[in-house]
Amino acid sequence: MSGAMLFIKEDLGISDTEQEVLAGIINLCALVGSLAAGRTSDYIGRRYTIFIASILFMLGSIFMGYGPNFPVLLLGRCVAGLGVGFALMIAPVYSSELASAKSRGFLSNLPELCIGIGILLGYISNYLMRQFSLKLGWRLMLGIAAVPSLALALGILAMPESPRWLVMMGKLENAKKVLLQVSNSEQEAEHRFKDIKHAAGLDENTPDDITVNKVTQKNHTGEGVWKELLVKPTPCVRWMMIALVGLHFFEHATGIEAVMLYSPRIFKKAGVTSKDKLLLATIGVGITKVFSLIASTFLIDKMGRRRLLLISTAGMIFALGVLGFSLTMADKSSEKLLWTLTLSIVATYTFVAFFNFGLAPVTWVYGSEILPLRLRAQGVSIGVAVNRAMNAAISMSFITIYEAITIGGTFFLFAGIAIIAWIFFCVFLPETKGKALEEMEMLFTKKSSTNVAAQTDEMS
Repeated sequence: MSGAMLFIKEDLGISDTEQEVLAGIINLCALVGSLAAGRTSDYIGRRYTIFIASILFMLGSIFMGYGPNFPVLLLGRCVAGLGVGFALMIAPVYSSELASAKSRGFLSNLPELCIGIGILLGYISNYLMRQFSLKLGWRLMLGIAAVPSLALALGILAMPESPRWLVMMGKLENAKKVLLQVSNSEQEAEHRFKDIKHAAGLDENTPDDITVNKVTQKNHTGEGVWKELLVKPTPCVRWMMIALVGLHFFEHATGIEAVMLYSPRIFKKAGVTSKDKLLLATIGVGITKVFSLIASTFLIDKMGRRRLLLISTAGMIFALGVLGFSLTMADKSSEKLLWTLTLSIVATYTFVAFFNFGLAPVTWVYGSEILPLRLRAQGVSIGVAVNRAMNAAISMSFITIYEAITIGGTFFLFAGIAIIAWIFFCVFLPETKGKALEEMEMLFTKKSSTNVAAQTDEMS
């Protein structure tokens, strides 16, 4: 969309406000989609929820590719947004529930890496399609996404269902077959099977060929889940939700959407003028994102989530400060300054690199692994809803904010929010590296107990 908007504005004659709405509406619809996806995935399974997301993506792409006017384009963006909400919620949950503790970080980060590759391909296709006519070019940029959407819809049907969801539904025999497929040995599969049964509240000696457990289904498909998550959470669950919601809030409050969606405007402010060069500069953003995600994918299980997160956020603070300074200098200067242009581009790439090295992947990996089985899908859907709300808030207000406090001032604001985020991560996020999903409650119970004890000491 970032590249397509350069041409949509010219073709349809839309205003800055309409551009902000077009950019941000996908996230408001994704918010709705993510909340619906949590309960949907508990009822019909993780696999078929991904299938629904694929169909929504395909329909949205077709509407946008057709796009004779702004309302139809907006409709397509909304339909695609519902698919985004479903996909962002279910992809990390599905990955984490299939993976073993040793490789969970690597596998749960693959959806984020593939999103990065998709964004890069989008930037490249924008550059290649710029040579088509004005009316055809941007429609191809948006409509071509229907092809991988169809591939995903067909491909996911060949994949196994989540073994944890199968246990939650009382389909123990099917769950055991899947675990034998995705484990390195029969002993590992047996060990994981026992842990999952215990987490689902089933006795270790429960036979594998039992019929669907109605009580288990009732406890895990929405009835009482919202109450346990939000109304009367235990101290452990409360701590998990604070960590989950905080991660998703700060991922976008620190300004990544402003850079990814409006990078052509940022580079234009810095001094890049031609459309060809603007599109090439955005390709650099995409390449930086992908290489950083590749690095994080291989390091997240070695370095740990917490260390990666703190290094990433510290780097983001530095890059945002430099970007704010360089754009302020470029804004105040009456002539084009080569050093401010160079510094702005380097700072933008540095920010994207640090963000995708830690905060981006850890948000999705950490968020999908900390909640107990009975609360996971709908708890993650709340986190994704917050994520999309903040994404929409930034993407729909960035132009307005920078016109009010200057573009440099806007990035200084993001740097201040990043400092608060770093402090939050230090205080609220324990390390989860190497822990089985079934061990998370014990980890956060210990964390919340330590916090309560510290508060009691302070009061006394």
